[in-house]
Amino acid sequence: MTSQALLTITAGVFLSLASGMSYGSPLTLSQALRLAQQNDPWLTKSQHIQEATMAKQIAAGTLPDPKMSVGLANLPTDTFDFDQEPMTQFKVGVAQMFPRGDSLQLKQQQLKLQSQQHPFLRQDRKAKVAVTVSQLWLDAYLAQESIALINRNRGLFEQLSGVAQASYASAMGKSRQQDIVRAQLELTRLDDRLTNLKQQQEMRLQALSEWTSDAFISEIKPSNIKGRIASPTMVSSYSVNRLTLSRKLPHLHLLKRQLVFTKNSTPQTLAKYFMQHPAVKALDQQIQANQTEIKLAEQKYKPEWGVNASYSYRDDDPNGNDRADFFSVGVTFDLPLFTTNRQDKEVQAAASQAEAIKTEKWLLLRNMMARFETAKVQLKRLDQRLSLYQSQLLPQMHQQAEAALTAYTNDEGDFAEVVRARIAELNAEIDALTINVAKQKTIAQLNYFLITK
Repeated sequence: MTSQALLTITAGVFLSLASGMSYGSPLTLSQALRLAQQNDPWLTKSQHIQEATMAKQIAAGTLPDPKMSVGLANLPTDTFDFDQEPMTQFKVGVAQMFPRGDSLQLKQQQLKLQSQQHPFLRQDRKAKVAVTVSQLWLDAYLAQESIALINRNRGLFEQLSGVAQASYASAMGKSRQQDIVRAQLELTRLDDRLTNLKQQQEMRLQALSEWTSDAFISEIKPSNIKGRIASPTMVSSYSVNRLTLSRKLPHLHLLKRQLVFTKNSTPQTLAKYFMQHPAVKALDQQIQANQTEIKLAEQKYKPEWGVNASYSYRDDDPNGNDRADFFSVGVTFDLPLFTTNRQDKEVQAAASQAEAIKTEKWLLLRNMMARFETAKVQLKRLDQRLSLYQSQLLPQMHQQAEAALTAYTNDEGDFAEVVRARIAELNAEIDALTINVAKQKTIAQLNYFLITK
């Protein structure tokens, strides 16, 4: 093989490196996160639920409406004359019921606690959305850049195939027919990898569009809560049919680095820290609301009181004598005597529900601590692998590929070895990219646990 052939291959490599993919209106990760939070109807739903609960809280503190009654009493059925009988009367009454014990105040307190969990739920939702969108964006980015790497290297394999065919046709080198077949086979395998990666890229972009799309946003009525979600202003620029991502891999900032890299953290320290996490604080609000439910159930041991008053008008008698009108007043109350199968069970049910929420809290804390420690270990090992690839593996793979190519051009090497070396170098570059992307995904996962102020 001549030096001119080597120059041809090298020139092909540089041309393919300069080509790359064409991207328009690239969407950065920070833009995707901002769009996802602007266009998340769940946040608006949470605000509406909070508003509804706050309105119920005010209504719950109000006495039930008084009841008014109007009627004719003791009307004679023989003549239906209003003045015939002395007990015939036109009666107007009013009654007012008073709930048991402190039921009104406790119900208000319970609804207030329930409404106060929604700000924590929204904080947790935003953090979870950030993780989900980061994962999808980074997965799509990995597929996009893997495609770019393969496209940049594909030109080299095309040049190798052409040179092998020319060498075989001229019978001046060591090229064999199997070298030509091997080159074509590798090109076909690269095409298959490209198809698979494009499928992954399109799937991730479609999944990402769920979060960045403004579909049905105009149908959602904004909340009246101060600080409600702003209307999206930039999402229309990112149609999913032509969505492309930024070519630059973002390096996410790790929150609370000292908590991640410290060697002195204990389960007690982590548990104390995670107690302030929005997801845990939302459960704390539920626990307090359920404790209030127990007190509310205990009020049913107390009687429900009511007062009533009525005024009865009587007509004059048939002789024209005046008849005195009547005024009545009374008190009603129930007697909670049979409490075993009702009040006792309601208190027991409320207590069990409160304990169930407490158990859910401890399960959440245990799960968060385990996932946090897992992500810590993963980040540490990914850092080590990335350093190994950048400092040793990638340079060594490149040297091996160059050495194999040089040996082949000097008719001292095997074509199959050149192909294997180039494939190994390409795989190493994709592996390094995968590790770097996995590192950013792990940081995004860790940041979910580290949002506590």
